[in-house]
Amino acid sequence: MKGFNKLVCTLLCVGVFLVNIPAYAAEKTVGVIMTGGIPYYKEIHKAFMESLDAEGFGPGRAEIVVQTPVPEPLSWVNAARKLVAIGSDVIVSYGAPATLAVINETSDIPVVFAGVFDPLAVGIKGKNTTGISSKVAVATLVKNFKSIANFTTLGVVYNEAEKDTVMQANGVKQLEGNFGYVSSKINFRRKGDISRLENVDALFLTTGCAAMHCVNDIIGMARKAKIPTAATIGGGEDSGIILTIAADPSEQGKEAAERAAKILRGTNPVTLPVGQPKKIDMIINIREATEMGLKIPFDLLTAATKVIK
Repeated sequence: MKGFNKLVCTLLCVGVFLVNIPAYAAEKTVGVIMTGGIPYYKEIHKAFMESLDAEGFGPGRAEIVVQTPVPEPLSWVNAARKLVAIGSDVIVSYGAPATLAVINETSDIPVVFAGVFDPLAVGIKGKNTTGISSKVAVATLVKNFKSIANFTTLGVVYNEAEKDTVMQANGVKQLEGNFGYVSSKINFRRKGDISRLENVDALFLTTGCAAMHCVNDIIGMARKAKIPTAATIGGGEDSGIILTIAADPSEQGKEAAERAAKILRGTNPVTLPVGQPKKIDMIINIREATEMGLKIPFDLLTAATKVIK
């Protein structure tokens, strides 16, 4: 009888133990840095998650830990440190500032980036780093924007702490003689850095995280001043940016997921070259243009991948 009771007790203890075991334990940990409040990065991340699941790293095989820092250097660094500290098997980052923060914190954990305008030019490189560029031709955007709004002074919204935006602002400067305008740099780091839009008759938004975090405020101010806007990053077109030329966010997310999946399976990142965008979106907000009294050339409308009416 004692032996029977002992057996029952043992089985009950084992049963309790088994009940407390999770249904599954993720095999891999994927860290993600997605600067908060930026629509373009949200679209990239959505495609990334869907594609990573399709690659076989959905719930059960991979735990996704997402950090959403504010667009500020220390916040990016802290987010990177947290993902390093938890022992991520791979860290995925969207945008140049977040990516630079990660590679400065670790050389051991593989890093996959997306939404980075010109990775090599801003110093994103290394044996454990790969991803996809989001670079588009600044000259093409300026040329098309000039055909919509014949501006003479172009305000360029950038952030001196974000290297890729400095490059774009310099590129706009170099094109002045070709297209007959003068550019004026606007260093945007936080809400309120643009208090007035005087002395410019058009506005160019680079891929700056700080500016895109506050895109509704910037566009609202531009709308009141009847100043047309263009951008090299998606996510502001519904807010009123008239012309957007940007790398397709779905392709960016998919490419990042494919690279991350290969690394999780054991592929060395050094064998995965940085990809170039094959899908470029040209989005025209004809509604906003019409309200400002601007006419969109027919050839631009026919070439657009999306028209907001």
